[in-house]
Amino acid sequence: MNWQRRAQPWLGTLVEVGVPAGMSADAAFAALQRVQARMSRFDPHSDVGRFAALPVGASLQVAEDTAQVLRAARQLQEASGGLFDITQGRAPQGWRCEGRRLTKLHAAAAFDLGGIAKGYAVDCAVRALQAEGCPAGWVNAGGDLRAFGTAQLPILLRDEAAGALRPFAQLEEGAFATSLWRTAYASVAAPLCLWADALTKVVAVSGNARHPLLAAYEARAWLH
Repeated sequence: MNWQRRAQPWLGTLVEVGVPAGMSADAAFAALQRVQARMSRFDPHSDVGRFAALPVGASLQVAEDTAQVLRAARQLQEASGGLFDITQGRAPQGWRCEGRRLTKLHAAAAFDLGGIAKGYAVDCAVRALQAEGCPAGWVNAGGDLRAFGTAQLPILLRDEAAGALRPFAQLEEGAFATSLWRTAYASVAAPLCLWADALTKVVAVSGNARHPLLAAYEARAWLH
């Protein structure tokens, strides 16, 4: 199959979308734009920005996209014993999300969704392409990858000792993400990029490439 590639700056990185020649990638970029507008901590008008400005005890209505990511984050926080924490230790129990209603329970509660929202955005972009009838393709958001259909995407891992990238695997019908923690990289393969992205933090912080949470999300991990 002949592929065409397009790239745009979203989510703090350059996002590449690959689709069959003659098809449009516009739906994917629109999905990425939507997630960034709702979950960027740098935008005071985003759901995340508005939550950070709330006084204790106040609440707001968030977009369904944001609510889905917050529910996933809470699920992973509880299942990992706090290894995954979108408040970065400031107030792990300082927020509550019920449906789309987000309430601030602690003054220090504020979110950095960078460790999960980028993966979610990749999944949204893939779903948008599929909804447009795209049979195959990929989305690469600065190393958070997902391929679908007949697309095959080479995975390169950074070799710090050699100061270069080395071939590692080929991604087909699934997701792959890598995170750096101190001096080590953690990579995770999973069916959805949301879980691949988030689980890299659990693996990196725990130092355990066989963390028991991986099986629950049909994921595999590597430390390198």
